Amino acid sequence: MESNGRSVFMCLLVFQLLHCLLAQTPCQLDQDQTVANCQGLSLTEVPTNLPLTLQELDLSYNNIFQIKYHDFSTYTNLRALNLSSNNISSIDNGSFASNVLLKNLTLYNNTLTEMPSSSLQPLLNLELLDLSNNFYSFLNLSEVFSTLVNLQSLSIGGPLVSVVLKDDLVPLKNISLKRFALQTMSSLGVYEMGSFLPLDTKDLWLDVALDKNPQALRFILKDLAGKSLDSLCFQSLFEFVPYAGRFDIFSGLADVNVKELTFYQGKYNEKLLYLTMKNIQNSSTKYLNLLSIDFDSYLVNNILNGNMYNLSLDRLVIKDVANPQILKFDQTFSWLSKINKLIVTNVNFRSMPCLAWDQMNNIETLDVSGNQLVGTNLYNPSCQDSELPRIKTFIAADNQLQSLKLISLLTARWPNLTTLDLSSNFLGARNETCTWNSNITTFILMNNIVKVGVFQCLPTTVEYLDLSYSLLGRLDLNYFNKATNLKQVILRNNKISVISNNWKCPSLQVLALEGNSFSFLESDTFKDSPQLTTLTAGNNPYHCTCELYSFFTKTLEDGKVSIPDWPDAYDCYQPTSLQGIKIESYNPGTVACDVRLVVAISVSITALVVIICMVICWRYDIPWYCRMTCQIIRAKYRTGKVYKGREYIYHAFVSYSHSDSDWVRGELLPQLENCSPPYRVCIHERDFLPGKWIIDNIIENIENSHKIIFILSHNFVNSEWCNYELYFAHQRVIGHAFEDIILVVKENVTMEDLPKRFTKLRKIMRSKTYLEWPSEQKRQTFFWIQLQSILGKVKTSVTGHQGLSVINEIAVSRPCPVMETKPAKFNNFYQLGI
Repeated sequence: MESNGRSVFMCLLVFQLLHCLLAQTPCQLDQDQTVANCQGLSLTEVPTNLPLTLQELDLSYNNIFQIKYHDFSTYTNLRALNLSSNNISSIDNGSFASNVLLKNLTLYNNTLTEMPSSSLQPLLNLELLDLSNNFYSFLNLSEVFSTLVNLQSLSIGGPLVSVVLKDDLVPLKNISLKRFALQTMSSLGVYEMGSFLPLDTKDLWLDVALDKNPQALRFILKDLAGKSLDSLCFQSLFEFVPYAGRFDIFSGLADVNVKELTFYQGKYNEKLLYLTMKNIQNSSTKYLNLLSIDFDSYLVNNILNGNMYNLSLDRLVIKDVANPQILKFDQTFSWLSKINKLIVTNVNFRSMPCLAWDQMNNIETLDVSGNQLVGTNLYNPSCQDSELPRIKTFIAADNQLQSLKLISLLTARWPNLTTLDLSSNFLGARNETCTWNSNITTFILMNNIVKVGVFQCLPTTVEYLDLSYSLLGRLDLNYFNKATNLKQVILRNNKISVISNNWKCPSLQVLALEGNSFSFLESDTFKDSPQLTTLTAGNNPYHCTCELYSFFTKTLEDGKVSIPDWPDAYDCYQPTSLQGIKIESYNPGTVACDVRLVVAISVSITALVVIICMVICWRYDIPWYCRMTCQIIRAKYRTGKVYKGREYIYHAFVSYSHSDSDWVRGELLPQLENCSPPYRVCIHERDFLPGKWIIDNIIENIENSHKIIFILSHNFVNSEWCNYELYFAHQRVIGHAFEDIILVVKENVTMEDLPKRFTKLRKIMRSKTYLEWPSEQKRQTFFWIQLQSILGKVKTSVTGHQGLSVINEIAVSRPCPVMETKPAKFNNFYQLGI
């Protein structure tokens, strides 16, 4: 049981895999699985694994050689089937029996040897049927075609059809076609008169070569007499040799009511063109097209002896003709006298004769694109009658024009000219000044070599201006100030690097700027273009900034200006970290882009920092330190002395409070100055030099003293001047040892009583023994011995100031004057006894 179960499971798995493989198809299917493109897949058979919902199937350019009756039986919803360019030689009866909804069937360019009439019988809904370029030799349509009453377009024939008989098209006599196309062999052998009488069509395309049977054209035109055709096209009418016979083979053209007549490919000469034009001027034809014909010029004077002033055409198109002599087949150019729209493109002519200008008085549109025209040949000052009073549109694209000034001179006498198209030339590189008529509203200079100087030569009356693809680097804003009627400006794919917000164009409605080189747009860039409704500016190297973000955000929110290419064409190019990101996804945030918020935050942070700094300064007396440092610098600047390596005048400088002056004079000085040898001591009451600045006296005497003795008491700690003296002493010992400072504690003062700003002196009291003045008299003797021991022995070998000894040692501190009140300002003179 278990073994059988595994076998069944394996079989099911294999079946499923085979089903999946068979279900795969190389054809491309649309999302709804109603359209399948199987073009060019080298298929030899019709695929059987396509969706049953299929409505359109393209099997062209494969290698299918036979259509079998079951090939399309499952595709009952088919509306369009393209089997062109295969090798189909046979179609089984009933092959389309299940495809009754089919409207379009194309069997063009296969190898069918006979009309598949029986296979077409179920297709009563056919609207388009193409059976042309196959290998059947006879047209003889069967009665099946008479049932195809919905048929609108029918193409039949092939390279083996040599005869057209009057009964071939009879089944079509009750069918109104929009288009009928017939192809025969390169030289039709027989055309039986009456063959086209059953035809009822609007467009007739005849790929029929009459090299050996030119008289057949007279029979064809006679059969078409009285019929109303929108268009009649003759393809390769004479395939190898142009007509050179005696008869007017177009004599029946006047009887055909045809609106548009086209001659496509084939050999032509002056005679054939003359016969064509001669008969057209007596017909109802309004549009004549000479397309890709091979014109062979040989003039026969005895034939071209009449004028064609009665040739009246709404449009004459001469296109893709290699020989420019086609324009001169009538030396008088009388055939141009009543042409409204003349299109001469890709004919390689280089100049326009004066006679031609003289005959074009009725021209409203002149298109001479794709030729070899240069300005000096197009504008000929000697042509006095080159005024074209009715011309409205002049197109001279894709030529060799280099001077706008010559074009302005040429068109100056065209008063009704409104549209000027000069695309794909070499215009715009010269600095020229031009004068245009005031009616020009459309000016196209696309695909030229334009520099900024071209704006001096542009008409200011235009409403539409196209300078795209012209290598333009920058704009002349003065021009736009003058061109107040501008509504559409096309500047795409140039090299414009800056779009100024001073651009004033009050009437501008449409602006195209895509594919340039500018990196930013400011929020007020188009503030002076209030009528702007459409802007395309994609594919530029944008620098994603707050200004750019603000521009697009504001523009999209307002909704007044539409951006058709948003957001796919808008990417960040800079900065590097954002390169390739869609501008739509770029969001720098409110803080980064709101200037007011940034200013508010900056001011708040700055205020907070200032407050913190003020608190720190107040807490650590930083202003006091700064003031003292400034006083030292000022004092040294005034004295102009440098104290490095100085010799000492005093053994000690005594700093004390005025309340302790009695003790200093009564106890300290007698013990030091009356010993033998005596110490020289500096005190401010006696030794400061009158007339000097107090600060100068303090600094100079501290620098001239070997030791500094501080008499510490409560009055000393609270004295502002003593604080100065402490600071100056503190500055002296920075970077040195503290042996030069002697602390004498006269009263019960601890290091906590000292101002906290003196971190060095507080450190001395923690790490160094200081002297305490004993209140008991018996201990005072030992105090003086300790003090003299710290001061050291007195050397008398050198005399200094006022004959006193000078000690050659390094000074590291400085004294301070003693005052009990904090002075508002330093006095100029220190008065003893105060």
